[in-house]
Amino acid sequence: MQVDGVLGYLAKITRFDRSAFTPLFIAGQHMGCVNQTWLARLLETEADLFGLQPAGLVCTVAGDYATISHQLQQAARRWQDAGWLNGWRNENFTAFLPDATPLFELERAAFRPLGLTSRAVHLNGLTRTAAGEVKMWVGRRSPDKAVDPNRMDNLMGGGIAAGESIELALEREGWEEAGIPADRLELLPQTGLLLAERPVQRGLHREWLHVYDLWLAASEQPCNQDGEVAEHLCLSLAEVEDLLVAERFMIDAALVAIDCLLRLGYWAARSQDIAAAMAAVRYPLDHAIHAKA
Repeated sequence: MQVDGVLGYLAKITRFDRSAFTPLFIAGQHMGCVNQTWLARLLETEADLFGLQPAGLVCTVAGDYATISHQLQQAARRWQDAGWLNGWRNENFTAFLPDATPLFELERAAFRPLGLTSRAVHLNGLTRTAAGEVKMWVGRRSPDKAVDPNRMDNLMGGGIAAGESIELALEREGWEEAGIPADRLELLPQTGLLLAERPVQRGLHREWLHVYDLWLAASEQPCNQDGEVAEHLCLSLAEVEDLLVAERFMIDAALVAIDCLLRLGYWAARSQDIAAAMAAVRYPLDHAIHAKA
């Protein structure tokens, strides 16, 4: 086992200087954070929409869900035209108030610059051999992916689109990425809740990861449907650990895999050390995810 290697990797991907980000307030609520580059851009080019106050950067949009969404989407288009946004997908994410009320939706490529909190579903694929060994199915992302090509992923992982429930996203992504029928997933209980936070090139990545485990029969083979996964591999837990330490996984997928190995008791006597390192990102399943900005 490579516990020290995993601990070092966790320290690298979960710790960062939060003082480098300025709080962003929208509709009077702390909704995100912006880095110094985006703070300067917004103050210089969007003075009608953003202003600096003692508490942080304040966005002056007002109105109902549709109105706020429209104003921010127009601004995001201007940022795209200026060459500040890449990876535009024509797919919106929803930003929620602390009481879980949807406040607005916005192109997902604009979430990171504003440090807004998004949501995603991740599925661990597990199987047990005839000898009783537990193995994990992982995916290798397509070399044509714009983000993290060829890196390792969970059996499935994907963002939850605006207007989409967690359950529907799980079923949709499960079929698209691994060919798992919806009836295998519709009653699947959630097994983990993680909060991934880290600086990225666009700004701040902040995403709630809703984690599920699916046990596959030895004869079952995942089958990608949308071309985003180059192959699925059934690996021993030690092989998964090797990939983690080698930093071959996408970071969010790595957190999900570590959480799963921890719940499986893979690290035995050193489990407490891994659990302590994961404490900042692991939350109870009944945690109110919109309560923490």
